[in-house]
Amino acid sequence: MMLALVIALQAAAAPAFDGVAQTLRRLPAAEARQGVAAGRRDLYAIANYRIARYDKRTGAKLASWEGDPKRFPHINSCAVIKQDLVCAASNYPAVPQASSIEYFDPRTLAHRRSVSLGQEIGSLTWVDRHDGAWWAMFANYDAKGGEPMRDHRYTLLVRFDDAWRRTESWALPGSILERIAPMSISGGGWGPDGRLYLTGHDKPELYAVTLPKGGATLDHVATYAVAAEGQAIDWDERAPGTLYGIARRGGEMIEMRVPVARKR
Repeated sequence: MMLALVIALQAAAAPAFDGVAQTLRRLPAAEARQGVAAGRRDLYAIANYRIARYDKRTGAKLASWEGDPKRFPHINSCAVIKQDLVCAASNYPAVPQASSIEYFDPRTLAHRRSVSLGQEIGSLTWVDRHDGAWWAMFANYDAKGGEPMRDHRYTLLVRFDDAWRRTESWALPGSILERIAPMSISGGGWGPDGRLYLTGHDKPELYAVTLPKGGATLDHVATYAVAAEGQAIDWDERAPGTLYGIARRGGEMIEMRVPVARKR
């Protein structure tokens, strides 16, 4: 009787998933601390002020960059966009929160330029290019790295124009906020089905959201179980449905297949 009750309670407490991502490969990368980015032939492992380029097929390390940790204390994620490796950076866990966009040569990893966003509405965690605009997420936290009067509920998705002027923004729904508390969103990117996919700080979960038809809060449409332990993610545009994430404890880049449909 007691055993049946315990099982029933565990089942009730278990999160409901709309799908499970298939783990295809695990590639060792000492720099896989904050996230991973996928290019045409390469993978990029990110660790605050360090970035390394790896051969996507063999996993061989090809190049590396290390910056001044005082200038680049927290590069959280990157994405290969056109001819640049575009990275989201902040001064986390310092406050007041300040953020910037850092551009690198995707082959040599030489630092090209910066776009300062200054003291915004949180710590920038990821940036992506979609539908003719820049998209970025600003994280807020309950404790470390947070600012007074703002907790994880103030995490915000922002759309920018080409001059990095804010044009629109959206809040996260409660169904995601309750899963990521007391931390925030660490990774994100637009998927092949036209939906936006988000990851938290440490849970092996992937959240699919869409822009609302009304109001200021994103619609949470699906949750997937993944091997990646939160942190920054990136879709492989050359293999629709293939998503890369990391395992921080093992120092691994993880290739996964997410059961999503192509955009119609």
